[in-house]
Amino acid sequence: MISYRNCIVVIAAMAALGIATVAPASNSQQQKMTMCNAQAKSKMLSGSERSKFMKGCLSAGGSHTHMMNSQQMKMKTCSADAKSKALKGGARKSFMSRCLKKG
Repeated sequence: MISYRNCIVVIAAMAALGIATVAPASNSQQQKMTMCNAQAKSKMLSGSERSKFMKGCLSAGGSHTHMMNSQQMKMKTCSADAKSKALKGGARKSFMSRCLKKG
């Protein structure tokens, strides 16, 4: 016979499992948002053009950011930031080094 305490333990375990499976999806969506923002910034998009780009990028078929690991995403974001600042040569190299060491 299942006791009240066992039911509580099972429900708590199910709830914990549910939370654990939601977190990675949220993180993946956050990574995708970061990548799409970096791409929009590097393309210097604003207003309705930016909105249209972001909608397409965040849609299921819009961008392949979900296939990138975190280091690749960081590299892409730093590169987009350097491009938006029009950095070249030694200034870009120095910026990229500092940017990749952050976080």
